[in-house]
Amino acid sequence: MRFDPPLRLAYLVSHPIQYQAPLLRRIAQEPDIDLTALFCSDVSVRPFHNEGFGRVLQWDVPLLEGYRYQFLPVWGRRDQVSGWRPLTHGLGRILREGRFEALWVHSYARLTNLAAMLVARRRGIAVLLREEMSGISAERSAARRGAKRMAMAGLDRLVAAYLAIGSANADYYRAHGIAAARIFPMPYAVDNARFRHAAAEARPRRATLLADLGIPADRPVAVTAARLVEHKAQGDLIEAWRLWTRRIDPERCPFLVVVGDGPLRAQLERAAAGLDTVRFAGFRNQTELPGFYAAAELFVLPSRREPWGLVVNEAMNAGCAILASDRVGAAPDLVRDGVNGLVYPAGSVHALAEALERLFADPQRLAEMGRESLSLIEGWSFEEDVSGLRAALAATVRR
Repeated sequence: MRFDPPLRLAYLVSHPIQYQAPLLRRIAQEPDIDLTALFCSDVSVRPFHNEGFGRVLQWDVPLLEGYRYQFLPVWGRRDQVSGWRPLTHGLGRILREGRFEALWVHSYARLTNLAAMLVARRRGIAVLLREEMSGISAERSAARRGAKRMAMAGLDRLVAAYLAIGSANADYYRAHGIAAARIFPMPYAVDNARFRHAAAEARPRRATLLADLGIPADRPVAVTAARLVEHKAQGDLIEAWRLWTRRIDPERCPFLVVVGDGPLRAQLERAAAGLDTVRFAGFRNQTELPGFYAAAELFVLPSRREPWGLVVNEAMNAGCAILASDRVGAAPDLVRDGVNGLVYPAGSVHALAEALERLFADPQRLAEMGRESLSLIEGWSFEEDVSGLRAALAATVRR
């Protein structure tokens, strides 16, 4: 379906996000969707302190190019992001003056977003919600599950359509009484073309990158990339690496590269003491990551809580096999057990060690899994996002 005249769509999100900017540029290319992004904070477009990485950083990819945007007016500071900050105002006027027909909201658990949904509902503007919730990303008590059901029932009065980032997310909505006809697939994706191109360009420099880390070019490599915080469970991976590699000839042992920084780095480095095949590469920005993926045969994400894990998408575009815990939201959709990787029970160090042993035991099969990753990720792209968004808009906007 084409919209004539172009459909005016507002997208509300806390701040410019490095993963989302390419998708916004892609949607802005649609001639019949007139997109405007509404940001509460500008914290990410300049150097800022990231608590998860434990450092000041600045993204090295463009966040505000290729689409229309505006920053909402705020009371007080704009550089703090939480469930209730920044304190924005004037959203009703902006929606009215922009003559928006639909409001796409990223996450409901923010004061501004809830207020926006209420205003949009009152003005007859269709509300589309994209959220990361799933049954596998967090464990809840019976009381909290009951409270969540009540909250979802209230939220459902405001939302016209739900944009599912993956199958676990869609299952969550259905489990809370949302009709399947109101759930539209809009999968969490990355800029596949950029990551593939960058990985291909970096691959000839593999030996140099590994040499800088003190790794022989003829050794297999596993890489993990994450903030070094508790729920990412990099400690599980290091412990599993120790269990597995102590049975291997040191001259043939693969190397593990830990990409990332955070408050647990010193603790993890102590845990890896004596492991000659573990390297810490520190924080690496968006343009550097493809080189690490291209240098590895296997990508590992051992998180004990992970709503999605877009690093899995990134690594698949470099042709990595994937080893993920069953608490990674991306796993049900992107990791086909025994095809392009393995899934193991989160928190089980022994199961993780066994999975590492199984994967590295057959280098040819591991390479085949990497090729399967490349094939599978082709169908998980921005094109599917645009299709899902279009379907949701066509089903909810009344002209």
